Amino acid sequence: MISPKGASPIASNRPLIQLVLASESPRRKALLAQAGIVPGAIRPAHIHEAPLKHELPRACALRLAIAKAEYVARAWSEDPALVLAADTVVACGRRILPKASTRDSVRECLGILSGRRHQVLTAIAVAKGSSAERPRARVVVTQVSFKRLSQQEIEAYLESAEGEGKAGGYAIQGRAEAFVRRLNGSWSNVVGLPLCETVNLLAGCGYASR
Repeated sequence: MISPKGASPIASNRPLIQLVLASESPRRKALLAQAGIVPGAIRPAHIHEAPLKHELPRACALRLAIAKAEYVARAWSEDPALVLAADTVVACGRRILPKASTRDSVRECLGILSGRRHQVLTAIAVAKGSSAERPRARVVVTQVSFKRLSQQEIEAYLESAEGEGKAGGYAIQGRAEAFVRRLNGSWSNVVGLPLCETVNLLAGCGYASR
């Protein structure tokens, strides 16, 4: 707003929102809080998240994270802000496992993961709400090896319902951590947001945590 000549600029009483989290995931919000980062607003991106035909895991995660960041940045009508988005993909080789929405899909995922090594890939993207620049983004990969699961272990996990709604049908921050024989890389990446890389990416985009 331009003030009349000789008049003092009108200061807004609204606090400047530095960071918008393009996700309603409580896990991502909690991970950010561990690093002392509290988003000023949460605006989930409503986009279609299914992989494209023949799309590889890394390309899928990166495409979706960028699309989420751009979606929220375009819709943001308030003060300029950074928009942080993420997308997590669980893959066995080139196969992308689904975000398990039912008990049966959790059972299918656990059957695939049992006794095998898989990858968890999280793409993070940061867009500037007032800029037409393409979001800055990167992909973080963690290798996870599961022990061979007995039918009893799978059924007990299904009873907990922890895997429903989770990429790959499990949540490492819950009972499924007991399934992990080996983990190479970032643990927080498997939860859904690689903290070290996220903090560094935000800092590179000019974000300063308070």
